[in-house]
Amino acid sequence: MTDVDVVVIGSGAGGLAAAVGLANAGKRVAVFEQHDLPGGWCHSFDLEGYRYSPGVHYLGELEEGGSFRRRLEGLGLGADLSFFELDPAGYDRLWVDGVEVKAAKGRDAYCANVVQAFPGDADAIRTFFDRMSTLAGALATGQLLRSPRLAWEATRPLASLLEPIADPRARAVLSLQGGDHGMPPSTCPAVLHAGLMAHYFDGAWAVKGGARALPKAYIKQLRRQGGTIRVHTPVQRILVEGGRAIGVRLADGTEVRADAVVSNADPGVTFGQLLAPDHVPARFRRKLRTSTWSASAMSLFLAGDADPAALGLNSANLWALRTQNVEDMYAYARRPDPLAVDVPGFFLTCTTAKDQLVRRDGHQTYEVFTLISYDAFAPWAHTAYGERPAEYEAFKEAMAERMLEAVDAVVPGFSDQLVFRSVGTPLTNRHYVAAHRGSMYGTEKRLGQLGPMAWPLAPMPGLFLCGASTLSHGVAGATASGIAAAAKVLGARSRDVLRRDVPSITLHPARD
Repeated sequence: MTDVDVVVIGSGAGGLAAAVGLANAGKRVAVFEQHDLPGGWCHSFDLEGYRYSPGVHYLGELEEGGSFRRRLEGLGLGADLSFFELDPAGYDRLWVDGVEVKAAKGRDAYCANVVQAFPGDADAIRTFFDRMSTLAGALATGQLLRSPRLAWEATRPLASLLEPIADPRARAVLSLQGGDHGMPPSTCPAVLHAGLMAHYFDGAWAVKGGARALPKAYIKQLRRQGGTIRVHTPVQRILVEGGRAIGVRLADGTEVRADAVVSNADPGVTFGQLLAPDHVPARFRRKLRTSTWSASAMSLFLAGDADPAALGLNSANLWALRTQNVEDMYAYARRPDPLAVDVPGFFLTCTTAKDQLVRRDGHQTYEVFTLISYDAFAPWAHTAYGERPAEYEAFKEAMAERMLEAVDAVVPGFSDQLVFRSVGTPLTNRHYVAAHRGSMYGTEKRLGQLGPMAWPLAPMPGLFLCGASTLSHGVAGATASGIAAAAKVLGARSRDVLRRDVPSITLHPARD
């Protein structure tokens, strides 16, 4: 006899999408989250009265007919979600060695801005946008699987499609958003970057209320359908009998039996920790040994008392590269000694400008990230959160100073107006969201770990996977994976998991 129909491990975007999709279908669902806040990378947290959302900075495909919008509404979340559009003149500002280009809403407007900045490469730039659009369209329609020519182009490294563009700064501008998937042009499959660019071609939005509004909406719908969620409840073991997953054992020893288990945990956690070694099929033991993981990041959570406009900032994200070669940013992310050189690039966002919330004290909140190696923090990986030694604290504060030096070089006076800061590291990521090696995007999105070569949605009887290491990464990709996992459990198609005639999400125009 089972306690519930489905157990879901983890409450990230994938896990909650699976849970709600299954609950909508009448299944008894229980979600267990190890953190004391739900949402995984979609959670928000408060520090000294300031709110931060480290994993959700902007979302695309929310326009009428957009695929992400259809999924959110089809799960029944529309009435509980609102979004603010980022500056349509440039939702991303791409700054490379003193040259800035705005990634504008609309593919043609974005392309025109790049051409205006680099007129000598106009034809090559337009061709690049055409190729990205073609690949993204083929990916969305399944045409890649039916066209050997497109499949070949899709699997080529991004650098090869950028090669006809002569100016290195233009190549850098067009690949700088790759921080959203964590792959350098030299090894990034072209289709991966095409999908990323196309995700924002029709504009970008921020969640009203911060990232926490996403799990809040999911949990409301989950509970409306009779499902449950428990936070601060780690799963210790996935129970297996006769080669089939039949439930979980919680850290307190409680066993919960189920017909199916959906794991939103990273595969490194699912197969490396939650399953007993003798229950892991040999092919997945081999896959785990050969899997590589995405880059991690240093995170700065900041507050300042200046008007963002006085600093030249608005709701747009700022991607900045202080050299002319994006590869420098990824080479830096592999260094075991990041303090030995300057920080080459960073991502800066003003969260209060996006959400259009003005604090009573007039303070604005900011988040800054730079890619970094987990290995740089390996000396302290064995230490417990909250009990790390003084050397660790000194190292992360020194890194924070280096990051602020880089920001000040692009946004003069930025650090002078700060009134609060907190620093996160790859070990912070591991602690709060159980990210294997502190990775931001699960497995590294190289060619051998994408599409049919990614971790499967149904690896063994009774066990299903979702999240950034399966179908795709990011909030939209993880959501799609959760819906697909729910469909696998139900023996249905993904589109059949989504409801019709449901409330619409609310989109607010940009303030800028």
